[in-house]
Amino acid sequence: MSEQTPRELFARFQRNALAGEPGLDEEMLAEDVVIEMPFAPDGHARRMEGRAAIAARLREGREALPVVFEEFRDVVIHETADPEVIVAEYVMVASMPAGGRRASANFAVVLRARDGRVVHWREYQDRAAISESLAG
Repeated sequence: MSEQTPRELFARFQRNALAGEPGLDEEMLAEDVVIEMPFAPDGHARRMEGRAAIAARLREGREALPVVFEEFRDVVIHETADPEVIVAEYVMVASMPAGGRRASANFAVVLRARDGRVVHWREYQDRAAISESLAG
């Protein structure tokens, strides 16, 4: 894999998600990667560590999630003073095949990449919108 910038890694995340795959694939992740989701609901991991463990968990999570991601809207990527770090804001639109509904939720991600791989991913999600969409 050629060395990818944080922006390129985020674009790859988008392509993967729209293809029905886990957004973060194992090849994108550094061996010691950390993923944090500070506002994850009770019973869900708020912090995960290590490439193999995270990749397995993301595959399981994607298979269990009954949605089809259709598009990323209103994507804004903020460069930071640190060239390893970007902040990405976006709206993800998905459909729920079982009920035929479409829904969207806001996200913000702080992505740190080093040597072409994600070393830290901190994701903030609109949990209320996600819960409402899945319950509906």
